[in-house]
Amino acid sequence: MNVVAKSTNLSPFLKSATTVITNGLQPVAGTGRVIKPKIATKPAVTRMVTQTMHESLITGPLRVSSGIGASLLTMQRRLAHSDVQWPDFSDYRHDSPQNLNVNKRESANTHKMFTYLVTAGVGVVGVSVAKSTVHTMVASLAASSDVLALAKIEVKLDAIPEGRSAVFKWRGKPLFVRHRTAKEIERERALNITGLRDPELDQDRVKEPKWLVVLGVCTHLGCVPIANAGDYGGYYCPCHGSHYDASGRIRKGPAPLNLEVPYYEFIDEHTLLVG
Repeated sequence: MNVVAKSTNLSPFLKSATTVITNGLQPVAGTGRVIKPKIATKPAVTRMVTQTMHESLITGPLRVSSGIGASLLTMQRRLAHSDVQWPDFSDYRHDSPQNLNVNKRESANTHKMFTYLVTAGVGVVGVSVAKSTVHTMVASLAASSDVLALAKIEVKLDAIPEGRSAVFKWRGKPLFVRHRTAKEIERERALNITGLRDPELDQDRVKEPKWLVVLGVCTHLGCVPIANAGDYGGYYCPCHGSHYDASGRIRKGPAPLNLEVPYYEFIDEHTLLVG
């Protein structure tokens, strides 16, 4: 509302130009003061409005139809209900915790003993299963029965005449057992080994002078030599011309080493055990 100020003291030019814009304040008649309107506060009404808002939030109609607000209001209304049926696990509990007349300490000791027994039983069963599994795995890696049967063989020495060499199969390889004569023994022991390719004394290659036990595999390329042949009366490999003497030592040809002597022992005077 626009009010034109009237005053006799103002000049005519200012009468029409002076305008006051009101801001809702009312002047008091007869005075120059302006009284501001007072806003009355009503605490009781405010509490009533707040309580009404809470009640409407919990029990009132749900006005929010979607969004985060809807989920929050739904959860608050669910938590506000007191008729929710919680599950009952009494059937799964022990009788002692529910019975007030039972000694709690004795009941706890009984439960501990039961737990210890169950744990010990499970541990024993687990160790037994682990042992059986490891034993089965190790046994599967071991040699088969047919291989173990060939790991050791017995040789009847009476069947080998003097001056001859017999061939046997041992661990898939040919085995030469030679019955040497006295002349062969004397010749091989009198040999000077300084000029040999693989110097080795005859005494170090045999346990009994008349019996020579070597593998029938040429040390050059693995061929099988011929017994009682060659330039030195021992063994001869026709593949590449390696000559061995009656002690199995390389004397001529491309073979780099002497014939291998396996582990053997004499069970008695007439039986030889190889392996």
